[in-house]
Amino acid sequence: MEIFQQALRLKARPRGFHLITHEVVQAFPQIGTLQSGMLQVFIQHTSAGLTINENADPTVRVDFETYFNKAVPENDPDYEHNDEGPDDMPAHLKSSLLGCSVMIPIHHGRLALGTWQGIYLCEHRDYGGPRNLVLTAWGKPM
Repeated sequence: MEIFQQALRLKARPRGFHLITHEVVQAFPQIGTLQSGMLQVFIQHTSAGLTINENADPTVRVDFETYFNKAVPENDPDYEHNDEGPDDMPAHLKSSLLGCSVMIPIHHGRLALGTWQGIYLCEHRDYGGPRNLVLTAWGKPM
């Protein structure tokens, strides 16, 4: 078994759901050396998350943002944590709902995502800044 690990710093993005599959694959060529295995993508932040969903129609990502803003509204008077602005506590909650990592099988040196699947960076802050990922792949070499 081989194990590889790589840090990836993503550029700052506006609030929303952003496809990052290509960036992950491009930053981590070691995936191509594995016959079979797993890739974990982990985000080192508490106000952004990761998920896997549709990679074709951008309105899906718009609808994700709409849904999460309705489900976890800003300016809720019951929130106690508000030191970093009205988007801070909602961002923490949204991040916990989605999670901080995704696992993807590797098959013949490629991510075994479905035809219409992609990895989303879920940016929940208005100005979240650059985001750091840790990519870890392990499996049977080619």
